[in-house]
Amino acid sequence: MQPTIEVREGGPSSKAKRFERFMRIAIRPVFAYSPLTPSMLRLAGVFDLGAAVVMPAPPGTEIEPVSFGDFGGEWVRPPGAKEGRVILYLHGGGFFTCGLRTHRRLVARIAKRSHAVALSVGYRQLPKAPLSVSMADAFEAYRGLLAQGYAPENIVIAGDSAGGFLAFTTALTAAEQGLPVPSAIVALSPLTDLDHEARASYPHTRSDAYIPAHRLGALKRLLLAGMEDAPSPAPVDRDLRALPPVFMMCGSEEALRHDADLMVERLAEAGVPHRLQIWEGQIHVFQAFAGAVPEGHEAIDEIAAFIRTATTAPSQEDAAA
Repeated sequence: MQPTIEVREGGPSSKAKRFERFMRIAIRPVFAYSPLTPSMLRLAGVFDLGAAVVMPAPPGTEIEPVSFGDFGGEWVRPPGAKEGRVILYLHGGGFFTCGLRTHRRLVARIAKRSHAVALSVGYRQLPKAPLSVSMADAFEAYRGLLAQGYAPENIVIAGDSAGGFLAFTTALTAAEQGLPVPSAIVALSPLTDLDHEARASYPHTRSDAYIPAHRLGALKRLLLAGMEDAPSPAPVDRDLRALPPVFMMCGSEEALRHDADLMVERLAEAGVPHRLQIWEGQIHVFQAFAGAVPEGHEAIDEIAAFIRTATTAPSQEDAAA
């Protein structure tokens, strides 16, 4: 199978350029120079606490907390949402920051335009939990949806950055355990490779507006605590043949474009239907900043169209979309 890649040209807009400069000046130094100590990683949780005020869900969105015992989540229901189609959303943040609040607006927007409900997962992260626990929590949430009677053909697993990593590993674990895989995967600027040396030599790594890729080597050591002798959990290193159709997006000048490009190659080798959109000049997970980045709304429309097509749940909205 040939790799399927689309380049979205014509950007970025003037608003997107201004936001890119803001992220480069205000956010990149924080990520680049803060020590990766347990106390500093705990402090990173402030991003999620403040997001409820700065990035609230759109008006009319219903939020219902969910407990999985050791971790939490929330149902995100846009006005008029139908329960037949569900998005399992796994937030990004490098496995140590962000959470339900930082991604509530993005999840609600994707769910509304997909005519779906969404289950957003607050999986455990560093410094309290290594990667193996984050992966187990994400899989437990998916297994819970199946146990509640949601049909796999109407479940889409979506995630950004670190959440994209979990979207792939959750579907792969389901296949390995004999469970049905979801109807599709949506991965926004996904982390798919834990080999920092390969990424460091990539031409776009140093141009990223706010992700300091040079820190990923140290982060990897924390993430793989207890897994040092196990096979690599990274999606690019696993057997991908059982995966459902995949839709990925990334910016043209971001560090994790390396991961998206590499994942496209591996998906093509495995014969998995896939599509990668590369958006010219856009930053890492620009969809989360729709409004400040106008192109984010267009990207969300593309994501929603893919989700509606990939699932079988009909609705009156679909007929009009």
